[in-house]
Amino acid sequence: MEFLLGNPFSSPVGQRIEKATDGSLQNEDWALNMEICDIINETEEGPKDAFRAIKKRLAGNKNFHEVMLALTVLETCVKNCGHRFHILVGSQDFIEGVLVRTILPKNNPPAIVHDKVLTLIQSWADAFRSTPDLA
Repeated sequence: MEFLLGNPFSSPVGQRIEKATDGSLQNEDWALNMEICDIINETEEGPKDAFRAIKKRLAGNKNFHEVMLALTVLETCVKNCGHRFHILVGSQDFIEGVLVRTILPKNNPPAIVHDKVLTLIQSWADAFRSTPDLA
């Protein structure tokens, strides 16, 4: 059904996420990551568009450098964006269907990716423990 929604990288925030998670980058572009957060916080469609782009970059991606960049963008957004974004990221579908799937043994993820995903899930569980719709 998602194919009906078009390319997740075509929105303004999606374009920036595609650029921020490009495998040719040597390091994170922190200015770009913060710009992504600004768009998420300041636009109506920002959270949904960003979520779709990050999900697209993570799901089934065998380029683990891109996955690490996407996880960093995701972590930055969770720390700097509001409840509208948290609701999307905190869904069981995303946690189990995308993040946990990324680190399944059949995907042979490097230890750094495995550890990053588990660290993110644990930190979100701690941070949102008292938020009923995210617990």
